[in-house]
Amino acid sequence: MAGNSSRKGALRRPGSKKGATVGTGGQSRKRLEGKGPTPKAAEREYHPAARRARSAAKTGGSQQRPAGTGGNRSQQKRSSSSSSSEMVAGRNPVVEALRAGVPAKVLYVAARIDSDDRVREAIKTAADAGLPLMEASRTDLDRLTGGAVHQGLALQVPAYDYSHPDDLLEAAARSGRPPLLVVLDGVTDPRNLGAVVRSVAAFGGHGVIVPERRSAGMTATAWKTSAGAAARTPVARTSNVNRAIESLKAAGCFVVGLDAGGDVSLPGLDLATGPLVLVAGAEGKGLSRLVRENCDAIASIPMIGGTESLNASVAMGVALYEVSRLRAE
Repeated sequence: MAGNSSRKGALRRPGSKKGATVGTGGQSRKRLEGKGPTPKAAEREYHPAARRARSAAKTGGSQQRPAGTGGNRSQQKRSSSSSSSEMVAGRNPVVEALRAGVPAKVLYVAARIDSDDRVREAIKTAADAGLPLMEASRTDLDRLTGGAVHQGLALQVPAYDYSHPDDLLEAAARSGRPPLLVVLDGVTDPRNLGAVVRSVAAFGGHGVIVPERRSAGMTATAWKTSAGAAARTPVARTSNVNRAIESLKAAGCFVVGLDAGGDVSLPGLDLATGPLVLVAGAEGKGLSRLVRENCDAIASIPMIGGTESLNASVAMGVALYEVSRLRAE
């Protein structure tokens, strides 16, 4: 009968060694004993912090930079580069990327591919450039391209090596010309970024600065749109556009934003002959409020007709041409 303590085995005999005896509540000498406070991570033998501490002790105990100091420029430059690679998939995109001289690591070709002019051109261009050719199965190509339509061709492009904004000022100083930089505030289309890089190279600019987040990066599409100018014009990344602008202003640059409702007209811009930073806003939204307030002036491009605004890359191309013309006078 359930609950009948008189049945055999219902009560533990007094001399039993199996756990706490009946009625002790775990308070006898057999109770669970605590092991004390949790030791620090560096004191746990198999914890990564302990291994780092042992390694530091072997190398003389090098001190770490306190958090929040920002690190040196080379550390920031390395951290701004993504460690992943990009895959360009499809016969036309691969051929166009190879024609544009986009830096690449490997050209993947599907086994038993149906060859056509694009496939033959891609293989020949890659071979002439000394690019490794790898044969892969369709399944492997599906996995490498994330399920994109690759048509048997895929090009692996390494992550872009971004510069630090200070590197652009140093490049301007070496050129012997006043700095001419471009800042893109939230431009998300890589084709616009590539077109701006191409215009900067064409009109004597020293580089482009883009934010790390919510902005287009130097992908294969941006490389292709730049028509090779990305190999000559550095692109820098910053974690905060407003801080980058303030740093450029502290270095003696005038910052001019481009917006349809500007207070000055671009033709004959007085600031064009000095150290200059041109800022363009996101497609459709324009300059953000804080960036607009941080600019020394807002310039507009006079337009005739019903067009209210220009594409970010087109507006920047017009502005760079005008600055170049004024500097040549």
